[in-house]
Amino acid sequence: MNREELVRALDSYTSAFAEELQFKDAFLELLKADRCFHRDHLPGHITGSAFIIDESATYALLTHHAKLNKWLQPGGHADGDDNVLRVALREAGEETGLSGFKLLSPAFFDIDIHTIPARADFPEHQHYDIRFLLQANRNDTFTVTEESHALAWVPFDELAKLTANDSIGRMLEKIQYSKFKI
Repeated sequence: MNREELVRALDSYTSAFAEELQFKDAFLELLKADRCFHRDHLPGHITGSAFIIDESATYALLTHHAKLNKWLQPGGHADGDDNVLRVALREAGEETGLSGFKLLSPAFFDIDIHTIPARADFPEHQHYDIRFLLQANRNDTFTVTEESHALAWVPFDELAKLTANDSIGRMLEKIQYSKFKI
């Protein structure tokens, strides 16, 4: 999914979640910038991530992000790559050590804009995150990298105890209560 395909997909994107619909215009405006897929583009840039579920659609694989100190789905910077699906797959593999993901839909699954706090070497900025729904085998061995404190397969009914991240709750709700089929 390159820039042009992403713009078309965002133009036609519908969601039952008002916050996602509010994000659409900001994404479309950002995508007009030549360097929107580069991490040095401020005040924000495109990122890609993967909400990874198991075959039973009852567990999600989350990473305890080292820099943000939060449980999140794997994902990261596009670093100039305008194919956000490729970015999401790359980041999922790099951050979990898993391979052989099954893409459950070629369309993106969720969009989100969230603030990344300032660090000593970079100011506060926004991540315009495009999320894809992937499936992995819960029995495969994952690898914790330096980007994470931990990785865990978390039962859906325990996600709210682990993270108060609204967008993770939204993605879970899409799976559990919508017409989305695994």
